[in-house]
Amino acid sequence: MDDCIFCKLAQGAIPTDMVYQNEQAAAFKDAHPLAPVHVLVVPKTHHENILDGVDGQLLAGMLDCVEHVVDTCGVRESGFRIVANTGDDAGQTVHHLHWHILGGHRLSDTLA
Repeated sequence: MDDCIFCKLAQGAIPTDMVYQNEQAAAFKDAHPLAPVHVLVVPKTHHENILDGVDGQLLAGMLDCVEHVVDTCGVRESGFRIVANTGDDAGQTVHHLHWHILGGHRLSDTLA
């Protein structure tokens, strides 16, 4: 998708604070963090959401990014949350599959 901001960030067309990347996905710091650690993991190919033709290889690449992020950011042991918003009612504002990795302090147990 030519006008997708996450496609451009993941593919390096727009500079960002990249934490890690592999062939399938990229992980970069959120521009408006909600926690001390707030990193987005996005596929390098455009998928609107988790139900949009996502295969196991892509998910494996995204999970590889998660592992590197939690180690690099020091939250593997203390804990972290992964959030994937799907659709407008869930709060998805950029319609490109992405996971929020949140951590760095005790997170609230409120999800809604």
